[in-house]
Amino acid sequence: MNLNKPNANEATQSFNRSKSVVAMSGICTRCVDGCRGNCEIFKSTFRGREVIYPGPFGKVTAGGDKDYPLDYSHLNIQGYAMGAKGMPEGVEPGPDTALFPKVDTRTEYGWNSKTAMEVPIFTGALGSTEIARANWEHFAIGAAISGISLVCGENVCGIDPGLELNSSNMVVKSPEMARRIEVYRRYHRGFGEMLVQMNVEDGRLGVAEYLIDTHGQESIELKWGQGAKSIGGEIMVHSLERALELQRRGYIVTPDPSDPVNQAAFNSGGIKEFERHSRLGFISEESFMAEVARLRKLGYKRITLKTGAYGMRELALAMRWSSKAEIDLLTIDGAPGGTGMSPWRMMAEWGVPSLYLHTAAYKFAKHLEGRGLRVPDLAFAGAFSSEDGIFKALALGAPYTKAVCMGRALMIPGMVGKNIAKWMNENDLPKTVSAYGTTPEEIFTDYSKVKDLVGADEMPNIPLGAVGIYSYCDRIRVGLQQLMAGARCFNLASVTRNELMSLTEECAKLTGIPYVMDAYLDEAMEILNS
Repeated sequence: MNLNKPNANEATQSFNRSKSVVAMSGICTRCVDGCRGNCEIFKSTFRGREVIYPGPFGKVTAGGDKDYPLDYSHLNIQGYAMGAKGMPEGVEPGPDTALFPKVDTRTEYGWNSKTAMEVPIFTGALGSTEIARANWEHFAIGAAISGISLVCGENVCGIDPGLELNSSNMVVKSPEMARRIEVYRRYHRGFGEMLVQMNVEDGRLGVAEYLIDTHGQESIELKWGQGAKSIGGEIMVHSLERALELQRRGYIVTPDPSDPVNQAAFNSGGIKEFERHSRLGFISEESFMAEVARLRKLGYKRITLKTGAYGMRELALAMRWSSKAEIDLLTIDGAPGGTGMSPWRMMAEWGVPSLYLHTAAYKFAKHLEGRGLRVPDLAFAGAFSSEDGIFKALALGAPYTKAVCMGRALMIPGMVGKNIAKWMNENDLPKTVSAYGTTPEEIFTDYSKVKDLVGADEMPNIPLGAVGIYSYCDRIRVGLQQLMAGARCFNLASVTRNELMSLTEECAKLTGIPYVMDAYLDEAMEILNS
């Protein structure tokens, strides 16, 4: 069984001429001399390295579409006809008290200093990409009013055109970072927080010092791996001067903008853009513990860690060191994924798939706990988009998993809401939207809720992308309430692995979640034999 076909995918703006392709290579079975395109090999012939990335770069989000042997769809959620867990103290469960709208979806994470969220989801890293910059107001305000955390990703200071450095090459002013912090804080309601990620270049530029000294940030996130994947997270630069500026700031810029050959190619139009890359991080227990201690000494109350879809060794290191360092939240990101800024084939083919990685994380957590060690709060990430996946992730990792980190799924509502506002101004609403009305009040079911939340006077300042994210979070919350009520779990702490069943014996073997025909079988036989 072939799980993924390379060489022709809409993400790279390419396609096969023929419907018949070689499974392994993705090349048309019959490649004709004179074909006018447009498979990846055809396009790579004249655009070369550009075809590595999804396109149009900076205007799309793209996720790996490989079919893995096992994923979260191989789990189903149990439903029960009796009992209720997690009811408020003193409330007797029954038809008039165990109502699904009363299910509590709030969660919290942190070692000593807890952060509460109204829904157990938060955004993935929205860093130096153009999509994050251009849509920040929508993303940040949407997260703030929804009561969830927001992760501001790497390199925001480093690529800021207004960046000012001191004589030691350390950040003293970053207007873009200041803007991002101010927007989120303006609408923060006491739930969630804004985390800023830090990579190699951020560390060298003194971003952590700048954030706490200038802005009083309380939380920061360390990162293993660069960008969305191991070596991903590029931005494209469309001017030679800008490319040289980023190179001077310490970034890897390719093709080398200081090379006269590349300068000539750019000036003649052959090279149309330069790529800015971050360096690979290198981890060791000594350096990790020292960095955590340094950040705490600077005054940070919460330090989190985001790690990618690495194998068992790196997962074990992340969990053991996070336990030692008293990390407040460890986010474990499985494959596939990516926000569209990583090499396309890397998004499809790199790393451990989510279900496999998250199963291992649970097993490692149990092992650490069995040794008498405290397990840091966990968050799972990797292609989640709906309430059923969130429920399954929380149950699979229970009781250690406190939230699910979402990438594209929490970005899309911001972009859709933004575009609805644009279409309204242009009197060009598509039928998919105008079917519900022509005003924000008619189109957005949660517009009145947001208005009540922020106040009528403030509502004109709320972008519709933020309303879109609030609506999406509300959908997740209500959908989660329904699933939890069906499983008779009335708060998140009452969700356990018993609420899941495996649909295949292979999934049961991997996850330890009983096969559907074995789940609760002993209890069933006791009833039959009574």
